[in-house]
Amino acid sequence: MERADLVLEGGGVKGIGLVGAISTLREAGYEFPRVAGTSAGAVAGCLVAAGIEVDELERLMRELDYRKFRDETLLSRFGVLGKGANLLLRKGIYKGDWLHDWVSAQLAAAGRRTWGDLRITPEEDPRSALRPEQAYKLVVIVSDVSDNRLLRLPWDYHLIGTPQDQVDELPVADAVRASASIPFFFQPCKLQVAGRNGPVYLTDGGMLSNFPIDVFDRRDGQDPRWPTFGVKLSARPDANLRADPPHIDGPLELAMALVGTMSTAHDQMHLDDPAVVDRTMFVDSLGVKATDFDIDEDTQDRLYEQGRKAGTKFLDRWKFTDYLQKHRRAATGDQAGAAIPA
Repeated sequence: MERADLVLEGGGVKGIGLVGAISTLREAGYEFPRVAGTSAGAVAGCLVAAGIEVDELERLMRELDYRKFRDETLLSRFGVLGKGANLLLRKGIYKGDWLHDWVSAQLAAAGRRTWGDLRITPEEDPRSALRPEQAYKLVVIVSDVSDNRLLRLPWDYHLIGTPQDQVDELPVADAVRASASIPFFFQPCKLQVAGRNGPVYLTDGGMLSNFPIDVFDRRDGQDPRWPTFGVKLSARPDANLRADPPHIDGPLELAMALVGTMSTAHDQMHLDDPAVVDRTMFVDSLGVKATDFDIDEDTQDRLYEQGRKAGTKFLDRWKFTDYLQKHRRAATGDQAGAAIPA
């Protein structure tokens, strides 16, 4: 088996496209020591990091009833006024509990629940140069809106006041749920942290980085031992800039457009880099929106096949030695065993 770290873009219900790309990589003989993701990428990524086989992963994602994501509160059932009241009182229309419980159940079935269950052991990688606080198989991208910063969990729990010796006991599903908290649709995760005057609010990592392709990049100037592959839910590198303008009818649409601008502007800087484009699979998402919770089975099938198509196209041209020769120069990044950035 060949190794490659994996970075998965967020995209709500479009996540089945990620699974299609992952399936082609697995069939080509790749295994994934580490996975990072935002939102839907965090959902798919946590299942991959938990060791769930690709056939089972495909089944889970195909059978997922996305309509259940819209778990309403009592207020939400009172139409527009109730949903507006939820936004004011709870900072989101839907609870997000169903998603959390689903992720937790899948991880438990795989024998994984806490971050300690996803540690990289010396037996798994004797040559690892990772610091203990970063020796995990999964990284979840979360936006800390209380302190205006991006968090890479579990690496950055100390920034919100969690002692390092307690991180391994924390549930992985909590971080995944936070990363998938699409603003205004889902209520943010609210944490009570000892020593703070108020709660910490964590929400969709896509607000700050929907495609954290550089998260595993080395910063010691050494060549990586294996590559990092990215899977992005767009058909072309410049899709962020050429996308059709959003249809804005009211304050919610405007707020969503602002969030989308924040995430794409940050990640477009990566996509202007040829070294990033050369290690990324671009999955045509067929115009499906992240919040199309009524997505039908046929559309899911087509998204999955688009993922497989993108993976196959990528592998047909990929050669790690060629990539290194083309892009080798002083690296920036702090992780061993990852692709060198340009």
